[in-house]
Amino acid sequence: MQRPPIVHLDELTGGHERVREPHYRAKHVPLAPLLGLVKLGFNLTELAPGSRSFPYHFHHANEELFLILAGEGTLRWPGGTASLRAGDLIGCVTGAEGAHQITNTGGVPLRYLALSTTNDPEAVEYPDSGKVGVVAGRPVGRPLQEAQLAHFGLKRDAVDYWAGEE
Repeated sequence: MQRPPIVHLDELTGGHERVREPHYRAKHVPLAPLLGLVKLGFNLTELAPGSRSFPYHFHHANEELFLILAGEGTLRWPGGTASLRAGDLIGCVTGAEGAHQITNTGGVPLRYLALSTTNDPEAVEYPDSGKVGVVAGRPVGRPLQEAQLAHFGLKRDAVDYWAGEE
């Protein structure tokens, strides 16, 4: 007999931690696979005090929604920064107007649910560094390393469409 598609946030274990000292320390617990979902990306994220989720970025293919569960922080977005607290919902559209980064500014872990579409392939831009990334074939809820293609480079190093062709 199958179990019902229910998980309780207080009973979650596992996940993966993304650490890049000194600014990035986040734990991600994928929820979509636990619920049998394949068209939604869904995870519980916990940021250590003083940590950021990811570098400031925006997506070309996928929208994201964040629900702050506990703690406090800031959202960096194209309009500046905004304070975050439990109960806040953040919607990030595709394109530069949806650029975002969440930082834990409190003394306790910042916990939030992250929900996204799972359009594949995906292109992501990082305005601060001038990077661009293309990811394809990434299983829902799995780390970036498990994608069939994950390529990051600097936009300034782009080549002409016909480069290397006869």
